[in-house]
Amino acid sequence: MFKNDICVVGGGGHVGLPLSVAFANEGKNVIIYDINTDVLKSIAKRELPFMEEGMEPILSKVVNNKLKLTSNISDISSSKFVIIVIGTPVDKHLNPSFKTVKTFFDEIINYLRDDQIIILRSTLYPGLTRKLQKIIFSKGLKTRVTFCPERILEGKAMEELYSLPQIVSGFNKEAIETVKMLFENLTNDIVEVEPLEAELAKLFTNTWRYIQFATANQFYMLAQRYDADFYRVHKTMTHNYKRTKGFPKAGFAAGPCLFKDCMQLAAFSNNTFFLGHSAMLVNEGLPNFLVKELEKEYNIDELTCGILGMAFKAESDDIRESLSYKLKKILEIKSDKVLCSDVYVKNTSFVSEKELIDNSDIILIGAPHDKYKQLFFNGKKVVDVWNHIPKENL
Repeated sequence: MFKNDICVVGGGGHVGLPLSVAFANEGKNVIIYDINTDVLKSIAKRELPFMEEGMEPILSKVVNNKLKLTSNISDISSSKFVIIVIGTPVDKHLNPSFKTVKTFFDEIINYLRDDQIIILRSTLYPGLTRKLQKIIFSKGLKTRVTFCPERILEGKAMEELYSLPQIVSGFNKEAIETVKMLFENLTNDIVEVEPLEAELAKLFTNTWRYIQFATANQFYMLAQRYDADFYRVHKTMTHNYKRTKGFPKAGFAAGPCLFKDCMQLAAFSNNTFFLGHSAMLVNEGLPNFLVKELEKEYNIDELTCGILGMAFKAESDDIRESLSYKLKKILEIKSDKVLCSDVYVKNTSFVSEKELIDNSDIILIGAPHDKYKQLFFNGKKVVDVWNHIPKENL
């Protein structure tokens, strides 16, 4: 018998916490294991450690009730399901780093039980689910490994955990059926595939989005070079024309998943995934392009540049892999001074929106938070790759 239904390992983060809260809200006994004790203290006080729409009232209801918290690794043994939200990172050479995942499993292996089921939740390099199952079997354990990737839009987890189909995969039919029943507490739309297919589905999904954004950004740069209005072209293309309905706008394509997953797919293809590498060069090159375009018109080495919005996307406080910081590094070299502001990101070096607007010669929109539509820029030069600020406010 198990004391808890579910242990979410790394459960204090953007992937694990919403899932933990959702399962606890559905009556499951959930324990979060996380080594970040500061985050656990915040959760215990019913405080969200990051922005997540609609989660705060549910967290307040379940914490210290159906949802428990621990930093004790031995508590992993207490649950039937061990949900692991640690994925495969990429190193500084853009190669998948297996060491992180292997080291983690070496740490928890002594706390696993034969009758447990592991659910891998974050992005994995293709074939790693099978490799981890083999490692566990090689230790004499019968613990079953499944891969059930999350595909949640950050900030919308409490909605999409219930509305999106859940992919389920594994090597043992009984384990798969048990995991399917677990996720049916959240959604009845379950898609069962082989583990490699599930791994590729996760990577393909994020890479597809990354390539779509790169296409828009490449078109934006092309239009800018020839003094054409990209957004007039965009409107012309998409107006009542269903075949371009999904064509995105330009902007910084960043965050903890898109770039990383594209590079993992490139590595899996033995670096023959030229489309993915091209998308990376376009998206990662956009901040530099914006600065070079400014240099054609201004002596920016004598000017103060302000970056408004430092999160990796709108309505978020998450700065992981944010291209606003890449833009900041470029401007710190090229311009006289750089000011930064963000309505959600807490940083003592940041200034208020008013101070940034008043003291900047040039303002660049890094993250298009909704609040910025209400600001007035008093005739300052504004670089708005997102086309976010109303013309009358410039």
